[in-house]
Amino acid sequence: MSAVPDIGAIFREHGPFVYTILRSLGVHPSDVDDAFQEVFVVIHQKLAAYEQRGTLRSWVYGICVRVTFRFRRRAGQAREIVTEEVPETADPMTPAEHLRERQAREILCEILDELDDDKRAVFVLFELEGLPMHEVAESVQCPLQTAYSRLRAAREAVNAAVGRHQARRDFR
Repeated sequence: MSAVPDIGAIFREHGPFVYTILRSLGVHPSDVDDAFQEVFVVIHQKLAAYEQRGTLRSWVYGICVRVTFRFRRRAGQAREIVTEEVPETADPMTPAEHLRERQAREILCEILDELDDDKRAVFVLFELEGLPMHEVAESVQCPLQTAYSRLRAAREAVNAAVGRHQARRDFR
């Protein structure tokens, strides 16, 4: 039996990806910092009880998925509006490129918002984040075949939504 992983090492190794996955799973941009902190609070609280049945990575992702679901359920509550200051650094992208990128991200988020939480988690972890399906199944705590079934259903829904979006765009 190996020693319990160090929280600092987990933070350094998985922190950037946790931040990305929270947004990909649907945490509102203004809540990502809070969700990120909550993920690592949960990891810290549960680290002593961590059982090394799967990979540490899939365990962390499972925590991200559950924290995301809590934040998405709370999204309807009134929130204060946070404003961001304009960065003063030079940006290599043009405003048009930023606009296209933002629009593409918004379209993807709209399409992902149409999926239920279970399908969205499997789709994001497998298709967008590139996790192997056995880690996806561990992360969302379901049998492997159920994860594959959710992925198939999510792909069908995403493809249909992309088709509808393209049809609306072409109609204009």
